[in-house]
Amino acid sequence: MTRQQHGRSLGDFGNERIKLGSTRKRGTALILVSTLILMVFAARLVDLQAVQGSALASAALDQRLRTIELPAERGSILDSSGEPLAITVDAKNVTADQTMVTDPIAVAQALSPILGADADILANRLSGERRFIYLAKEVTPETWEQISALRLPGVFSQDTSRRIYPAGDLAANVIGFVGNEGSGLGGYEYAFNEDLSGTPGKSTYERGPGGRAIPTGSSVRVDAQAGVDIELTIDRDIQYVAQQAIAEAVESSGASDGTVVVMNPQSGQILALATAPTFDPNYPTQSSQKNMNNRPLTAAFEPGSISKVMTLAAVINEGAATPYTPIKVPPTLNRGDKDFRDPSPHGTLNLTLSGVMAKSSNIGTILAAERIGGKKLSRYLKKFGIGQPTGLGFPGETSGFVPEYKDWSPTSFPTIAFGQGLSVNAVQVTSVFSTIANDGLRVEPSLVKAIVHEDGSIEEPKAPETTRVVSRDTAKQVRAMLESVVGEGGTATNARIPGYRVGGKTGTAQVVDARTGGYSNQVIASFVGMAPADNPQLVVGVFVSQPQSGRYGGELGAPVFKKVSSYALGALEIPPTGSKAPKLALTFGG
Repeated sequence: MTRQQHGRSLGDFGNERIKLGSTRKRGTALILVSTLILMVFAARLVDLQAVQGSALASAALDQRLRTIELPAERGSILDSSGEPLAITVDAKNVTADQTMVTDPIAVAQALSPILGADADILANRLSGERRFIYLAKEVTPETWEQISALRLPGVFSQDTSRRIYPAGDLAANVIGFVGNEGSGLGGYEYAFNEDLSGTPGKSTYERGPGGRAIPTGSSVRVDAQAGVDIELTIDRDIQYVAQQAIAEAVESSGASDGTVVVMNPQSGQILALATAPTFDPNYPTQSSQKNMNNRPLTAAFEPGSISKVMTLAAVINEGAATPYTPIKVPPTLNRGDKDFRDPSPHGTLNLTLSGVMAKSSNIGTILAAERIGGKKLSRYLKKFGIGQPTGLGFPGETSGFVPEYKDWSPTSFPTIAFGQGLSVNAVQVTSVFSTIANDGLRVEPSLVKAIVHEDGSIEEPKAPETTRVVSRDTAKQVRAMLESVVGEGGTATNARIPGYRVGGKTGTAQVVDARTGGYSNQVIASFVGMAPADNPQLVVGVFVSQPQSGRYGGELGAPVFKKVSSYALGALEIPPTGSKAPKLALTFGG
């Protein structure tokens, strides 16, 4: 081998060593870079699993979790015997998660015939990014079963309920109704809304890709607590008869409306509270607002002649007169520069105090009231509950109005004495007669008999307040005078019930014209009575507002009283007393 050949070989060897060193450096660099990359991945993995793992897992779980409210079952409203007047039935709200609906048009077309809704409207509601939206509310469980069978992605149900009124318009103005959101909007549905509603629960569950609950997934449930049941004092059968009777009277007389109140005078419990026209709470939007009002408590009016019961009871209780006290009644009576007259013109009448009641004499009542004066009369009116809340806690109730004695004008005393210049509601007036029926002891009216809790325990309302208004003897004398109103020569012979002693008082109160502040030609014809008069178990008040045919309480109110009382006496098994009514002299000689 030549030196030249040998030198080339050494050069080639050196080049190869150089190439080998370069390769090693690149390998080392590659290893270093790979190691760094792996370290970054490892660090990130440690960060994701060890540092952020819990938070990320929780976030992922949160995305899979769905929380729904579990509505509490709304309590029922029952009559005095436990018969349902308002109940709740199971229902479903149909909801959607728009982000899970892949084909809104197809889903809408599938739902349209089942829900009876327009497919285009449904498709619009199914399109978007909202996670929760209502498609339909309060559908029947059977309807939801049809929808569920389709297994439509993004379409869900929500447990809810629907309010049903099995008896239709029976006691509707007392019960009220609920709105679309399930809250009470009238009557005791509104007044007791919180108690009836109960406490909602909630359910949280883990869902899969299709939105269905994962059977083995996380879940938490807090059960709802049902609302209480409200048992009213209303007797549905007496209520029905009262509603029918007043509806017929309103229609036949062309009146604007009418009211009937039935009370137990010993307990103060209201057995019927009827008004006409009324409404069906199953379809509240189909009626006018005025027909939804509970007129026996929300409508104020001047009582007219039925107020004379309070005046004459006060006179007797103060020892200023007896049923036999003579009252000479002139054709007119001037007081405070105003001439007062009786409803029918007459000459001078020689009436006893009983005769003043039986003939419903305004002048005779004024003359009798002057024996005690306005200050004492004012106190008695308040003791009878006029101008005071009834205690029923009914939404929109009016307390009526009695002006303070210091504000009375020269004509206030004579007009208030016979029933003008003050206002009342129908329950207050009926309560006045119940006080006389209950031997002068006023018992606060009541409409709620009991509250029944979910566990079956019964909560009775607190005992009603009582007020001694007049003495037992005074009440007995006034009851005898009220019997003379129904007897021969009285204004309410149409109220007689065969076999029973009946006492009561008619009224024909003028209606105030809201535009002028004076009295219009319209009236409220009324009759409030009790039976049996010598041992009253029942008091019934009848009020017919603005009749176009007929005008007086004896011709319009008394027949309704007779019809309702006759039924109630039989239904409650109240027998006649068998005794005879006393005959009080209505006039005196000379």
